[in-house]
Amino acid sequence: MEAATIFTAVSLMMFANGLVLVLVSRDLPVELRPAANWWQIGTMLIAIGCAVFAFGAPLPRPVMLFGANATMVLGLTAYQAAIQSFCGKRARPVQLLPAAIAIACGLWFSLVTPDFRMRVLAVSAVWDWLMLASIVELRRGSRDTASVSSRILIGIFALVLVYTLVRLAAYLSMGLGPDFALETGSAWPNLVSPIIMTLLPVVGTTAFLLMCSDRLRRQLETAAATDYLTGLPNRRAFSEQAATSFDAARRRADDLAVAVLDIDHFKWVNDTHGHDVGDQALAHVAHCLAEQARDTGMIARTGGEEFTVLLAGLGPAEAIAAVERMLRAVEHAPFDHGLAPVPLTLSAGIAARAGDQTFDEMLRRADNALYRAKHAGRNRLAVSPLPDPVSAPVIAPRREQRLRVGAVG
Repeated sequence: MEAATIFTAVSLMMFANGLVLVLVSRDLPVELRPAANWWQIGTMLIAIGCAVFAFGAPLPRPVMLFGANATMVLGLTAYQAAIQSFCGKRARPVQLLPAAIAIACGLWFSLVTPDFRMRVLAVSAVWDWLMLASIVELRRGSRDTASVSSRILIGIFALVLVYTLVRLAAYLSMGLGPDFALETGSAWPNLVSPIIMTLLPVVGTTAFLLMCSDRLRRQLETAAATDYLTGLPNRRAFSEQAATSFDAARRRADDLAVAVLDIDHFKWVNDTHGHDVGDQALAHVAHCLAEQARDTGMIARTGGEEFTVLLAGLGPAEAIAAVERMLRAVEHAPFDHGLAPVPLTLSAGIAARAGDQTFDEMLRRADNALYRAKHAGRNRLAVSPLPDPVSAPVIAPRREQRLRVGAVG
């Protein structure tokens, strides 16, 4: 089979793949469409390059070489831009410089001083640079969210990069003349090259779309586990983590505590200042609690004005001290919505793991303690008594602790 025939077949495959990508990209979220558009442009440009090799024989040879090399190197540049866009970066005009160098060298060594060896050396160097840059960008962008699809795409870029080096070494070792025709079938790389070139436009496109799908799946999972207003984990995410932590604490006999916190007189805030201010107050309290819970536990919004804190690895006294710091942090952090400061305080109930058989039992004790704190006047912390029977006491019974005289009403 001649190289021109292979280039014809692979160019048709690439065009078909590019058209499929056009249709699929319409269903992608807005933030992923620029990356898909860049990948589509890259696929179409490489397909055009292969088509020029296949059908460009009637053209003047420098024109054919210029058209093929220019479209292929610009296609790889578009792939690099697609990876950057996927990773949240914008393509810059300076990134066209490697392509411009390859095109200029292709023109010079095919039109001014024909030299196949120098032309293939310059073009191969730029190809490898672009693929290496794409690999580095992929590794950086997926470091925390690595997926099988991103690793596959990295592998494809790496394989094409290595083959480009092998092909360059083969051509340089063959002693080919300056007028050697790459599109003929007189050397084995000429037959293998079009097949290798299909990896990125065909297999790479599939991997790229799977990578987009993985991004969407992670976004949906995050949205399902996150409270839209405060950005904190929601009740579902908290319950899953709490159950896992409770089971682990029981197996290892580790300390574990849970606290339920509620904004005092939150209905008054909504009725007096409006629900928009109420939402701002919730976000303000969430920020204060998250700052305090950063090194001590998991904080979640589990109700309208209710927050729950999971304190893993903290002993009873440490857990109580941590929750007291949270209450004081909210009380002393001014909440000013632009008109007048709105005083905010919290009531809290806390329970430590003791004889509870499930996390729900411990959470129920914390809820009851919160009710006692509210009933006793708010702006205070109440500690749950131990369940009965308990083999060893965890928190000695103590009276509700008022944190501030004259709670805000």
